[in-house]
Amino acid sequence: MAGSLGLPDVVSAFRSKMIRRWRGLVRHGLAAALTLAALSAAAKEAPPDYGPAMRFVVVRSSAPGCEPNCPEWISAEGTIEAGTPALLRRLLKTLGGRQLPIVVNSPGGNVDAALQLGRMVRKNKLDIAVGNTEFSGCSPGMKNCRDDDAKDQPYSGVAYDRGAMCNSACPLMFAGGIRRVVGEWAYLGVHQITTTYQREKLLYRTTYRIVNGKKKIISTRVVSRKNAGSYKTYEMSKAVEKRLSAYLKEMGVEQGVLGVMKATPASDIKQIEPEDMLEMKLVTSLDSLDLLTEGTICQHQPAPANCREIPANGKPVAVAAVETGLSTIAPVPAPAPQGHEQEMRFALVRGSNPLCNPDCPEWISAEGTIAAGTADKLRQLLDTIRERRLPIIVDSPGGDVQAALAAGRLIRERGLDVAIARTDFLDCDPGAVGCVAPDGLHTGLTIDAGAECDAACAVMIAGGVRRLVGANAHFLVHSMAMEDKVRTYLDEMAIGSGFFVAMQSAEYAKHRELSRDELKTFGLTTGSQSVDALTGATICRSAPRPDNCRVLPAADAEAKASAKL
Repeated sequence: MAGSLGLPDVVSAFRSKMIRRWRGLVRHGLAAALTLAALSAAAKEAPPDYGPAMRFVVVRSSAPGCEPNCPEWISAEGTIEAGTPALLRRLLKTLGGRQLPIVVNSPGGNVDAALQLGRMVRKNKLDIAVGNTEFSGCSPGMKNCRDDDAKDQPYSGVAYDRGAMCNSACPLMFAGGIRRVVGEWAYLGVHQITTTYQREKLLYRTTYRIVNGKKKIISTRVVSRKNAGSYKTYEMSKAVEKRLSAYLKEMGVEQGVLGVMKATPASDIKQIEPEDMLEMKLVTSLDSLDLLTEGTICQHQPAPANCREIPANGKPVAVAAVETGLSTIAPVPAPAPQGHEQEMRFALVRGSNPLCNPDCPEWISAEGTIAAGTADKLRQLLDTIRERRLPIIVDSPGGDVQAALAAGRLIRERGLDVAIARTDFLDCDPGAVGCVAPDGLHTGLTIDAGAECDAACAVMIAGGVRRLVGANAHFLVHSMAMEDKVRTYLDEMAIGSGFFVAMQSAEYAKHRELSRDELKTFGLTTGSQSVDALTGATICRSAPRPDNCRVLPAADAEAKASAKL
């Protein structure tokens, strides 16, 4: 026998065994996921898509009147991924020790990365706020927008908190700030961790020798892998809980945050109210991001650390050094008309706030100057959606009175609601070259800050069944021609006569802004709500369910599949 002769026979054997591998995921039930990076590396499934990865850019305020000394900040928007901390570290190195606050807008993401970001923010003694950045001119997503001379300079823009979020893993990053603020229009939410266990069936080959009657393994090699299904648990493991608890203690944040996370199902998300955040020490005050980014803060003495003065005729050294080598200056073409200078265009939009998914509100964005063909364009769009009644969200400086009358009557004929607000598009701006929305449906959020309805726009708005003007929108009027037609139209729409008098009493060259109380008294607005009453993330949960809510087929199928796990 081989054993008695001492001759090593090599025996190859195959055997199969169920080996479980897992990865920890914290799913964002409505927005994004908290992903445990240390475990996800072993998983075979591709990670879920929670939108673009977080990017960091330096922004200088474009608020009127702040120059030459304006605040600057770091805009941080997108999903937190494993490589995100390296991006922030790289940006901070370019600032040479300048302490710029971070304005963050994120659905969440990778837990390990969020903890690293929080510690990096604390180490560099940075403040943080939840907010959006609206860029003026060039934005980070635009290609070939800035020439080589401007690439090292800050972007230009303004920060606002309406519609901004910091959810799921994002609050862990947020906890690292020295001063931490969440305005009343921003949203900070947490929820429970979901762990997905992925099973694999491995077939492997073991080579061994028989020596003196005993097996001696030489090598083991996997020869095939097969997916054997998966299952989920919805409880935070003790190891993860201990780790997060230690981090919050390190940042000086109360353990109540962790308690809210554990108590909120993964399929939901719990918004922490401002007073509760203050009690938990998650925020350091009840201020908004204006505390860090408002255009007037640089007038304080001493000026905040994030203020930087650039003389009226001065340029940063880096740009000046490049420009000294130029022998000629190329003529700059006149910019294409933007925003309100363009004729009014209409676009179908679906709410992108993750709190609404899969049942989200949809609306028609109407932005630009009212022109002769505006009513026809609106009619064509309404014909494509047939019997669906979507509210119209308007931002317009006015325009052709006759066209406004026609558009207003069409709106009333179709029984549509209207509100004054801007639409912040998340995919691409319908006015941009090459912007094509999938299935003709853009994604975005509505914001009444900075929106306006001027002159003839008021005539168009009067046609709405429900007519809403938020506290941050501007409603301006002035006298206009076609008095008899306008008066008859307003009577037809049941608008009080005081509104027509207010319009005609304002000189054409001196627009008059009407207050919300005046608009309500004149009967132009039907309530005190803002655009959120028509497009807010949670309206589709109300009863009766609004007509402009819709569950997309793909999202519906995905929701049903998840419910079976």
